[in-house]
Amino acid sequence: MNLRDLRYMLAVAEHRHFGRAAEACRVSQPTLSVQLRKLEESLGVVLFERNSKQVVATPVCEALLAHARVALAEVEAMSALAKALADPLRGPLRIGVIPTLGPYLLPLVFAPLREALPHLAIEPWEDVTTTLVEKLRAHELDAALLASEPDGADLASRALFTEPFIAALPPDHPLAARDSIAEAELSADVLVLADGHCLRDQALAACGLAGPLGGALRASSLATLINMVAAGYGTTLVPGLAAGAAQDAGIVLRPLAARASRTIRIVWRAAFPRRAAVEAVARVVAERLAPYAAAAEREAAGLDQRAARGQVKRSR
Repeated sequence: MNLRDLRYMLAVAEHRHFGRAAEACRVSQPTLSVQLRKLEESLGVVLFERNSKQVVATPVCEALLAHARVALAEVEAMSALAKALADPLRGPLRIGVIPTLGPYLLPLVFAPLREALPHLAIEPWEDVTTTLVEKLRAHELDAALLASEPDGADLASRALFTEPFIAALPPDHPLAARDSIAEAELSADVLVLADGHCLRDQALAACGLAGPLGGALRASSLATLINMVAAGYGTTLVPGLAAGAAQDAGIVLRPLAARASRTIRIVWRAAFPRRAAVEAVARVVAERLAPYAAAAEREAAGLDQRAARGQVKRSR
């Protein structure tokens, strides 16, 4: 038994097809089949049930797969540790990013990252939070940029910046004339993303809702929500970094009275050997977004002053 045979076994179990598994492993199908036969003979068990239509892992194989994954993960960790000790700031770094953040953050930070860390190759992967956390734990990602802190002592995180939410409304909406909007006032027609997006839950919580009331729309992208608001279909909350895209769509943006926001953080495995690389990326992103965070604080302070002046006028 060797590590190559374990990789073949995992590939066949995943693809349920010898041809596709061989392609994934970059070997010929006969080579993969012969090696798996030898592995079965060595273990004295049948790993796969084969017929003309499909390949199915036997119960014995299912029991062995978990051990195979652990063995390969440990070997990969040893290899990564050796490379990290040589130079943690060199080579690829696979970073996941949620869809409501990626299109707006990545263009801001890629050039500073290349300049500050020229030997680090950032490989972004966009997906929803749950999938990114799964890939992180499966060693398919090295870190992830999220808007929530996942549970588990196996993961570590660092807050990077706070991003305020902004009310987005059609130009002719009754609330569009306000200087600021209370989050609960959006509850009647607020549009949210589909299940699986953390922004959905955060928007509902900010508006004091357990579930959406604004029609049947369940969008899979923030761009869809913005365009539907522009078409007069309803209102929504957009993260601050997306404000430019929302304005380009011709919708009205207003600050929120309670300053609802989300904290963007970078998450990684606590045992990840290249922590220095993750922390270096975190520093660059935090520094690049520092002026933005300061501007958001100034806007919030201005909102408080305008609200106070309004109260004085009403009392008169």
